[in-house]
Amino acid sequence: MSHSGDDRLPTVESLRQRDTDYHVGFRKREFSGWVDEQVSWKESCYIGDWSFLPECRLEGPDAKELLSDISVNSFENFEIGQAKHVIQCNENGSIVAEGLLMRLDEETYSASANPAFWTGYNLEKGEYDADWRTVDTFNFQVQGPTSIKVLEELVGDELRDVEFIHFTDVEIGGRGVTAIRMGMAGEAGFELQGPAEYADEIWNAVLDAGEDHDIKQLGARTVMINHLEACFPTRGKDYLPAIYHEGMGEFNEWKLENGGGYTGIVGIAGSFEGDDISDYYRTPVELGWAQNIALDHEFTGRDALEDEVENPRREIVTLEWDSDDVMDVTGSLYQEETPYQPMDMPAEQQWQMRADKVLKDDDLVGISTSRGYSYYFREMLSLCTIDVECKEPGTEVTVVWGDPDQRQKEISATVAPAPYKKDNRRTDLDEYV
Repeated sequence: MSHSGDDRLPTVESLRQRDTDYHVGFRKREFSGWVDEQVSWKESCYIGDWSFLPECRLEGPDAKELLSDISVNSFENFEIGQAKHVIQCNENGSIVAEGLLMRLDEETYSASANPAFWTGYNLEKGEYDADWRTVDTFNFQVQGPTSIKVLEELVGDELRDVEFIHFTDVEIGGRGVTAIRMGMAGEAGFELQGPAEYADEIWNAVLDAGEDHDIKQLGARTVMINHLEACFPTRGKDYLPAIYHEGMGEFNEWKLENGGGYTGIVGIAGSFEGDDISDYYRTPVELGWAQNIALDHEFTGRDALEDEVENPRREIVTLEWDSDDVMDVTGSLYQEETPYQPMDMPAEQQWQMRADKVLKDDDLVGISTSRGYSYYFREMLSLCTIDVECKEPGTEVTVVWGDPDQRQKEISATVAPAPYKKDNRRTDLDEYV
């Protein structure tokens, strides 16, 4: 363990003071306007750029063994050409990393987002016959009811037979591209990946093909609303990865040395005041991912998660915020008294975990995150990890809005299902004609 590395780990207070630019990594804050862009994944489609996410290749005879040892998922029936949402935890069951994993061939895997570096770190400190390297790729989401028509303009009809959470290789403008059937909008669509040097070529080709299908470009201002509506909890918005506590300095130093940055672009805010950084960590069970946990193998955090799967304490729901109470927050800006803390529209414009207290009869029963306005549903919504006793739709609770040093507002809220919108990702693509 690197003691100097632990000294550099942030505290609750330092993360509260961190200024985080939400626009980092995204092409633009807005393109055609956030309302227009937000409606796109229900009525037409969008293209969004997530190329800032890291990606790695893991290859070798022991690659599968390594992944199995550090991931909650089963790898028994993981076929070549298949992808999965891989989740990696610490001994306490708190999520360290989660993201997309693809099996490229018998001994080669591609890991996107946070598992890229946690996998490489565990390879280096263990005894596995495998190699790890980062790769520079683009990662575009093309999602929505007309997305398949857009992509067929480019590659023909070969995508209609791709099963959900599987992928295939196609050509766009003579460039090799991997098309993965999945997405973060809860709608039919694909993610497109390929060498970063061709990113602009592919982006422009998709836009040209989508011109007659009302395609929109998705900007940073409203990008997280699809995660909120479809209940895709997000690192730095709904939980902090378990990399900030004492003992994780060595990993953070390794990540820095291997081009991954130190602790990422993240801060914390909101009415919830944790005593320890671990109060902002979450487990797969709390975030609605218990179905990913396979107890058919030994993995880091297995004992803790086995107990939690049997006896969950908190689960994830959506909260509908009372519109009159929300309008009181905005209305206070036009009054002489000190206003309530303003609400960014349609969502927070800092990349931070805004964690607000959720009360029932004055008792803390949950933590609200990812507060955002859905123009399509005309509702202010949030995700919430809530005590199982309060998880039933229709339960009335109170959200405390505002940082501890701000004037705070108690907002009535009602528990609703998560996901809030219908999940259309697995729809038969032949229905889109």
